[in-house]
Amino acid sequence: MKVLGVVGSQRKNGNTSALVKEALKPFEENGIDTKLVFLGDYNINDCNGCDGCQDTFRCIVDDDMQDIYPKILEADAIVLGSPTYFYNVSGDMKTFIDRCYCFEAFDEGDRSVWMGINEILGIKYAVVVAVCEQNNAADMGYTAEVMEKPLEALGYRVVSTAKILNLFSPGEAVSDQIAMEKASKAGEKLLKTLKFRDNLTRKLRSTGYNNLGQ
Repeated sequence: MKVLGVVGSQRKNGNTSALVKEALKPFEENGIDTKLVFLGDYNINDCNGCDGCQDTFRCIVDDDMQDIYPKILEADAIVLGSPTYFYNVSGDMKTFIDRCYCFEAFDEGDRSVWMGINEILGIKYAVVVAVCEQNNAADMGYTAEVMEKPLEALGYRVVSTAKILNLFSPGEAVSDQIAMEKASKAGEKLLKTLKFRDNLTRKLRSTGYNNLGQ
């Protein structure tokens, strides 16, 4: 079992970073392999719509995103975290999401027929962490949804979304018990979901569903 955390903030000691790390803690405490990606550490270009990924489902743009793709594919689950900038995700997070377009497949004759490759390779799971300085969830705008919808399109089931409000100063999340608990509970639910998946897989196989995962 592997879990990937992706931080869409330039601040390594900021609130988004602290909350994504908190969501990963339940896995680390159970000895499960986790990786943390700070998008600000990578040189990732925008998707240019070239459709070079159409037949291979691999992006042809040669930049640092090529280092992240294997981490995405290896992970059973992903935790996406972003601050709110103008009612939306950060630019880094939006670029990251756009560059995952290569994991979408479309029917040649009708592009309204499509699916994420995870629907073939095996469903994955996700948690979304959206951070906002305002004290009202409505003022967050589309931050959470802009992460949730692409994940769902890519074949992830978003098991929990943590909307964290009223955080502005860098790093103040670590002293906000409610914020940290929200992130931790989201991570715990993701862990329980993955454990349940594994247990259910074993149970189904023991009752004759031998083609699972084939």
